[in-house]
Amino acid sequence: MLRIFAPTESHPGETRAPLVPATVAKLVKLGANVEVQQGIGASIYFADSEYEAAGAKISIDRLRSLAEADLVLRLRKPPVEEASQLKRGAIHISFLDPFNERALVETLAKAGVTAISMEMIPRVAVAQKMDALSSQANLAGYVAVTVAAAASKRIFPMMMTPAGTVKPLRVLVIGVGVAGLQAIATARRLGATVEAFDTRPVVEEQVKSLGAKFVKADLGETGETAGGYAKALTPEQLAKQREVMAARAAQSDVVITAAQVFGRKAPVIVTTEMIRQMKPGTVVVDTAIETGGNVECSEFDKEIEINGVKVIGFANLPGRAAANASEMYSNNLGAFIEHFWDTNHFNLDLNHELLKACVITHGNEICNETIRNVYQSKS
Repeated sequence: MLRIFAPTESHPGETRAPLVPATVAKLVKLGANVEVQQGIGASIYFADSEYEAAGAKISIDRLRSLAEADLVLRLRKPPVEEASQLKRGAIHISFLDPFNERALVETLAKAGVTAISMEMIPRVAVAQKMDALSSQANLAGYVAVTVAAAASKRIFPMMMTPAGTVKPLRVLVIGVGVAGLQAIATARRLGATVEAFDTRPVVEEQVKSLGAKFVKADLGETGETAGGYAKALTPEQLAKQREVMAARAAQSDVVITAAQVFGRKAPVIVTTEMIRQMKPGTVVVDTAIETGGNVECSEFDKEIEINGVKVIGFANLPGRAAANASEMYSNNLGAFIEHFWDTNHFNLDLNHELLKACVITHGNEICNETIRNVYQSKS
């Protein structure tokens, strides 16, 4: 019987859990032997007894369980020292950040581990239930707005009162991916006037469907990748984009940046000079801080103030809604395993289009063509 182990997250400040009891029950029903580390759900108020009731065994020896597991499930990338402790031939599934974690990927390959990267699952119809990047980005967009609302000294909606009329806040969202769309929807639900910008004209209809205004800028040829991500802009295009954004941001009360380029450092869209031109009291939330940041002066996991403008670069925004984030990620893992489950084992068919895209290491090699080419280009 396949032995699955889910350890607690060791990344500092991580409040999410990779598995919740409901997913454990589904995996057990498939025929798996599931083990979770003691206290795995403590941060989201799931007791060990709830995991046991779902069919899991509770491990009090993390390293032993890691070394004996056939399939390891976690959320964050593993520490390098733990990657080398995994059983040869084991399958490890988590976010890996393979573009930037070459040493970790090479360690996993050397250890003979089949490493699957959740962020590499392609955005195709059949994989929607497995798309952990989208599930977590969705929550990041929501949390970004609530963080901005808490930091602002003004309310979002218009109010007509005997004491006067309160105008709605003006919110600018830069980057209309999953996080950006959720930020738009949340700000609109709170009653703000919202406008949004993206380099991909194809998202204009989505922005308008949420009741926001789409800001247009003539940047020349732009577009998106096959996976639905924005293509990187040239330096000239970035300069033009910043010019347009500077004028819009100066008129806004809240600016939320959510521009990402898959596999690359986030582009700097809001410069420090643009921050200095904004009105005192404006709140700027940089949701891309963990990939380098869209705001030139944002600081990792901090809130700073420049000329009366609050610049927030909180890391792990989904972790601020840890219960929902854990449930969603756990569902993503469960759907992924179920999709490839075949009579009490995980069917590792490396010719399958989904696995071909997200399996990074196998058989002592870095087998993913995309990642292999990236590493070769940097050698």
